[in-house]
Amino acid sequence: MSAPGMDKSMRNPLAQARGLGSAKDGVHHWWMQRLTAIALALLSPWFIWLLLSLLGASHAEVRSTLANPRCALPLLAFVLALFWHAKLGLQVVIEDYVHTRWMEVALQVVMTFACALGALASVFAIMRIVLAH
Repeated sequence: MSAPGMDKSMRNPLAQARGLGSAKDGVHHWWMQRLTAIALALLSPWFIWLLLSLLGASHAEVRSTLANPRCALPLLAFVLALFWHAKLGLQVVIEDYVHTRWMEVALQVVMTFACALGALASVFAIMRIVLAH
């Protein structure tokens, strides 16, 4: 506790930071952002090539291509890395720019559910194509 009449700006920075929470999770978050970014950097050219190669293809040709495990597995990896990376990035933006606690929590929950729903819907769609072929 500070002495009576002592301005908060005169306190030691460590004393001001105490009780604001642990910083132990930050390194893991940073690493996950980097790993998903590397995965996306490696998979994005393949994904763009896939899209370009399927231009003008019939519905049956697209389904047949996507049902191939050599295509389905990288596509699943791309989708999962994409949504995970988006979730991590949006989390940082919300933490940095939303300063009302209840709104920050609400946005984090909505964003987490939206990313999870998008990832689940994508995985479901890909698996439906693979298993129905």
